[in-house]
Amino acid sequence: MLGSGMWVEKYRPTKLSEIVNQTEIIGSLEALIKDPTDMPHLMFSGSAGVGKTTAALCIANQILGDNFKDYTLELNASDERGIGMVREKVKKFSRFAGMGEVPFKIIILDEADEMTADAQTALRRIIEDTAKICRFIFIANNISKIIDPIQSRCATFKFTTIPEEDLIKRLEEIAKNEKIKFDKKGLKAIYDYSEGDMRHAINLMQATASLGGITEEHVKGSAGLTKTSDVDEVLKIALLGKVAEAREKMIELIKVYGMSESDFLKYLNSAVFKSKHEKLSDILEIIAKYDYRVLVGANSEIQLSAMLAELGKIEK
Repeated sequence: MLGSGMWVEKYRPTKLSEIVNQTEIIGSLEALIKDPTDMPHLMFSGSAGVGKTTAALCIANQILGDNFKDYTLELNASDERGIGMVREKVKKFSRFAGMGEVPFKIIILDEADEMTADAQTALRRIIEDTAKICRFIFIANNISKIIDPIQSRCATFKFTTIPEEDLIKRLEEIAKNEKIKFDKKGLKAIYDYSEGDMRHAINLMQATASLGGITEEHVKGSAGLTKTSDVDEVLKIALLGKVAEAREKMIELIKVYGMSESDFLKYLNSAVFKSKHEKLSDILEIIAKYDYRVLVGANSEIQLSAMLAELGKIEK
């Protein structure tokens, strides 16, 4: 990775007007926040990397201004999907007194569709009890997994995938700013791999830039690293019993490339089927066991490491 941190964060828009493409949605949201007191809870849906979380952060930023840090709670529900997270973090934050000059506090729940039904029911009570002082922004890839009582309390906005020319234009701006050499074919290759996912595209461009410029060849080289083929690799290494090596690769996928733990498990599951391993059913049972443990709120890094250790014993 080149210096100056992650580009995804460095170039994340801070105002709604800077968000690429979602013109209709941005127009409606800007109208909603003109007079924040009327703002309902919001639900953002749509595929990965199209601006849902960014839009939520922009809203919090524009409504709360300098008080943004103190009055915004951002949680990733897929890391902490259980009822404990709702009770501890959300409840504590929503009760916190002393509002000063802000209209309300804002709670952003990312990947809210990964929350258990129990946690959602507990959350529903909190939404009702704190109606005067809190606004929730739910972000979900799949809205049908969110219980009706929460859905019906929100204004829902569906984000669309970002068209090729808009995505490429944004990549060009970043490349020029970072003084990276690029050609059109290289940027198009990034678009093709990212399938309209801006986050993935920017991460892939940053990974490619370290190879010395954005060309089609370089993009192909680094795309191999960021896609699911790496999860296949983790599985292979783990099954050979090289647990530490497998864990290192897994942590890199999650921490550097931003693959969520639940996505990692999904890809791992399909990698097992592709591998046609003779102990298929044993491996799937192990994955299912750890998926459940992560779901009920155990520490995902510890659990996933233990899972790799258990996979390492299968051949023996």
